Amino acid sequence: MPESFVEVTRGDRVESRHRIHVAVVHAERGLVAGAGAATYSSFVRSAIKMFQALPLVEDGGVSHFDLSGPELAVCMASHNAEPFHVEAAESVLRKAGATEADLACGAHPPMLRSAAVALTRAGRAPSRIHNNCSGKHAGLLALCRLNGWPLDGYHHVDHPSQRRVEVTLATWSGHREMEIAVDGCGLPTFALPLDAAALACARLAAAAADQAPAPMRVVSAMTTHPEYVAGTDRLCTDLMRRAGGRVFAKVGAEGYYCAGVPGQRLGIALKVEDGAKRASEPALLAVLHALDVLTSADLDALASYARPEIRNTRDEPVGEIRARIDLR
Repeated sequence: MPESFVEVTRGDRVESRHRIHVAVVHAERGLVAGAGAATYSSFVRSAIKMFQALPLVEDGGVSHFDLSGPELAVCMASHNAEPFHVEAAESVLRKAGATEADLACGAHPPMLRSAAVALTRAGRAPSRIHNNCSGKHAGLLALCRLNGWPLDGYHHVDHPSQRRVEVTLATWSGHREMEIAVDGCGLPTFALPLDAAALACARLAAAAADQAPAPMRVVSAMTTHPEYVAGTDRLCTDLMRRAGGRVFAKVGAEGYYCAGVPGQRLGIALKVEDGAKRASEPALLAVLHALDVLTSADLDALASYARPEIRNTRDEPVGEIRARIDLR
């Protein structure tokens, strides 16, 4: 397939280029479009949190623990640790009979600068609940409690909760041979070809469109409560809010993105080869526009992500970031 790039300009010159790989897969017809290498293999990181939360929903955990839509959404979040994120994650822990001490993720400052500043001004140090993955970890602890599995060591690859996640992802993606490493939050992460990750998203999107109970609940939680999936000034949130249910989207570290389009039964997986986050957002929006999922008006509304300006220390515009995606 033709090469595709995200370009970074300064003045009239292209100063940097990020190579992009994309797979677009239909739930029944398979690969329908792509750019770069559609079979490019990479660790999916946080872009597949839908499939890490799906076992909790399939096993009846939402009803058992009386989880709200926002609480389920935060189980799939890479959140900013804004107060409402922290409250939702803490609520999932309480309902599961777990505490912050049970979380296996490490502490880091809130991703949103204003939330980090507020925490410092309150005289508090960041704790595990402020980790952007704390909701996912809380959801996995709830899965353990629901099934009578030990909470201790739930983040290890040989724990029943992680074996269940691995089987879930393998089933939906159709890819059984997955290299496993450790993610930034301490959980296992899986290496998949892009077309396999896109197939998983396509099947999830199609199942939600067909009103299969667990997939529909997962997708609905993301698209109805997008602020819990990411937060203020984050593409996942602003895209899903703008799209109004047309798209679910989830970012992963190192320039990875997954998305699903229920109405078209499509899944999308995208990887920036050099891992640059600044390239992943314009690239994803360009792909969604090329597929007629987003209109030109949508792109205008999301312009700060679709074609962000480069500004200098005087706050003067000196360039821009723009996608050159040749989707075939």
